[in-house]
Amino acid sequence: QVQLVESGGGLVQAGGSLRLSCAASGRTFNNYAMGWFRQAPGKEREFVAAVTWSRGSTYYADSVKGRFTVSRDNTKNTVYLQMYSLKPEDTAVYYCAARLLFSWERESIVLVAPKGYDYWGQGTQVTVSS
Repeated sequence: QVQLVESGGGLVQAGGSLRLSCAASGRTFNNYAMGWFRQAPGKEREFVAAVTWSRGSTYYADSVKGRFTVSRDNTKNTVYLQMYSLKPEDTAVYYCAARLLFSWERESIVLVAPKGYDYWGQGTQVTVSS
């Protein structure tokens, strides 16, 4: 059974940094991509970043580009989201998710859509105070 467990959330002042982790277990993820999404109260879940497990290709939402870095450690089956220069508008519950990636799919298009992901973690709260 696939499990994704996020950790690393918390309260931080604007301009600060946090690193989120997502520990994945239950299967081999070689043909998978891992995404980070977030959802603020009253808003829809939105794409933040994604990384492909095999090649390590990365994708970012425009709102976080240059401030967040997504990476994976294949030896630990863990994906990270390093967040710098945090802003109050980054406040949300952050989720990691996994989806099977087919060779014919255009990664930059499919990885930003929540509906394509097969597995989700329970989420971790990030609160940025002004």
